[in-house]
Amino acid sequence: MSKISDIDKLDKQILSVLMKDAKTPYTDIAKKLYVSGGTIHVRMKKLEQMGIVKNASLDVDHVKLGYDICAYLGIYLDKSSLYTDVSGNLSRISEVVSAHYTTGLYNIFAKIICEDTNHLRSVLNKIQRIEGIQRTETFISLENSIERPVQLLSGEDDD
Repeated sequence: MSKISDIDKLDKQILSVLMKDAKTPYTDIAKKLYVSGGTIHVRMKKLEQMGIVKNASLDVDHVKLGYDICAYLGIYLDKSSLYTDVSGNLSRISEVVSAHYTTGLYNIFAKIICEDTNHLRSVLNKIQRIEGIQRTETFISLENSIERPVQLLSGEDDD
């Protein structure tokens, strides 16, 4: 696995620009960073091959699409060894948009997006029927105040 030491300041600058706006054309990034468009293309290919850049995604406002509920679910497993099976079953439930194997109280912490509370109740029923899940705790998000990528450059490196 590649380490962060395998990338340099230019790689971090490219990533920082694209994490702010993934639609930024390579030519615009090249102009901003005073390199050629080809350099940006080559660097991006390298970052993909290293597994640092895994894919591109679209950030959609789920509320404007009618999905008004964002909830987090703490999942207790019967045994930690069931994680792989349970996470595989969770991945088949489309409303589960992320799941993390965690330390602390819960074995798995999942994020769920639903249309309304009735939809959430239906999804929770599906989840709670998965073999290996002992119990769950649900937290409904009232507001998301911070959503940002990790900052790769310190303030003086932004230029």
